[in-house]
Amino acid sequence: MREIGLTILLLTLGNVFMTFAWYAHLKELGSKPWFVAALLSWGIAFFEYMLQVPANRIGYTVLSLGQLKILQEVITLAVFVPFAVFYMKEPLKLDYLWAGLCILGAVYFIFRGGTAAAA
Repeated sequence: MREIGLTILLLTLGNVFMTFAWYAHLKELGSKPWFVAALLSWGIAFFEYMLQVPANRIGYTVLSLGQLKILQEVITLAVFVPFAVFYMKEPLKLDYLWAGLCILGAVYFIFRGGTAAAA
C-alpha cells in the first residue's frame, strides 16, 4: 500500500518538526522570554503542518480516522524517545517500554479488522 507508506513517511517527518517545536526550546531557549520560544516554535510548527496535513489526507483514503490517530501516536512515541534520550539527554526509562506496549495494544484493537480500505 503506497498510501500507507507515504502517510507514515510524512507523519514521521512532521513529527520530527513537531517534537522540536514543542520541546527543543526547553533546552535551547530557557533563558529567553516565553514569547520568543512561542514564536520560534510556531515557525517550526509551520513545517510540521505542511507535512501533517497532506499525510492525513493521503492516509484517510485508506485508513479510518481512528487508525490514523493511533498510527500518529505510535510515530510520536517512536520519534519522542530518541529525541528525549539523544537530544535532551534524558535517561532512557523502562516507562517508555511500558508506554510502547500500551500503544501496541491500541494498535491491535484499532487495526484488528484490517484497514479501512480493506473493509
